[in-house]
Amino acid sequence: MRYAVYTLGCKVNQYETQALESMLRQRGFQRVERDADVVIVNTCAVTAESGRKSRQAIRRLQGQNPGALTVVCGCYSQLEPEDVAALGADIVFGSGDKHALADAIAKALPARLVDDPFQRRVFEPLPAGAVSGRTRAMLKIEDGCDNFCTYCVIPYTRGRVRSLPLADCAAQAAALAEEGFSEIVLTGIEIASYGKDLPGKPGLADAVEAVAKAVPAVRIRLGSLEPTAVTEGFCARLAELGNVCPHFHLSLQSGCDDTLRRMNRKYDTAAFLAVCARLRDAFPGCALAADLICGFPGESEADFAATLAFLQTCGFYSVHAFPYSVRPGTKAADMPGQLSRAEKEDRVRRAGELIDRLRAGYLASRVGQVEQVLFENAHAGHSGTYCPVRIDGTVARGDVKNVRITAVSGDTLLGELTEFS
Repeated sequence: MRYAVYTLGCKVNQYETQALESMLRQRGFQRVERDADVVIVNTCAVTAESGRKSRQAIRRLQGQNPGALTVVCGCYSQLEPEDVAALGADIVFGSGDKHALADAIAKALPARLVDDPFQRRVFEPLPAGAVSGRTRAMLKIEDGCDNFCTYCVIPYTRGRVRSLPLADCAAQAAALAEEGFSEIVLTGIEIASYGKDLPGKPGLADAVEAVAKAVPAVRIRLGSLEPTAVTEGFCARLAELGNVCPHFHLSLQSGCDDTLRRMNRKYDTAAFLAVCARLRDAFPGCALAADLICGFPGESEADFAATLAFLQTCGFYSVHAFPYSVRPGTKAADMPGQLSRAEKEDRVRRAGELIDRLRAGYLASRVGQVEQVLFENAHAGHSGTYCPVRIDGTVARGDVKNVRITAVSGDTLLGELTEFS
């Protein structure tokens, strides 16, 4: 059986797609780009645009592979299973039970399984690894979210926090190292809450420590972090390990305290700024990234101006700015002060202009520094700070090498190989 697959959304979806592919290959399936017997779309629902793109991807793969069995899974089908079925999907699963999904595909029988995510109590173990063609592997250590931010549907598609036990985190990391991966990304829906469901309630620092010690020669990169997890103790423990990448993606969402309160975020701007300082003290020169929602209900021009000023104060390397998206069933959908699409898109544009300047400033600060680069091809890769780096020489794909940065070209650092730090 031949299958084609398309994934939308976050690193967790990417991880779960590669796990599903691994299970299908064990059942004798072969991935193809066209003329597939089965088409699989792993969907996203984080914004209304994500839902639109999910529907578009389903139709596109159906058109490219007429007569193929259509399989849809992920957060959008968890949220809107009837809409997915109306698009002609033969197998409709939600965001859970990938083992049962692989079985259903192998049997090539139409199926429906969209459960109640809040009834999920156990972390579903899936094969760790990399999306086809990638040089870094992903290890999912957590699923679900208990935060219930007013704008977000994810708790309703993923359920409560569930964690992979520490021993399993270490064992899966060791297996990935044996496969030859030089970098492992620890991912999850909300990894800052790791362990709250496990006996003894280990924290995220315990999970990072278990993995880093199991694979001391492998770089460890963290997925998106809630700022509340980044305490002084957390930073100190990670800095001592020596193989944690100095790149941290923080979930900011707004740089205005009034907006953060309406979002039901668990911190204010002063606490967030302290987190940035802690990370920089523990990891000098680290790259900080963030997410930003522009045009949240009730966000005034003064609120947005405060957010832009806060981005400047934080000195981010990169920020993913996107317009607020109304998600039915969330508290924010019914809040007064909904902004027009034009207003939201204008704010995204203005934020983008500042973000470009911040990125250029950070890249310029790396000139003269030595970066450890994981090469994705013979001439280019990403540093520990997740900056794109290119050299004139030739390096084996998957190798990690020291590169002295000599210049900046656009969004890419240029450098030369060096054996010295």
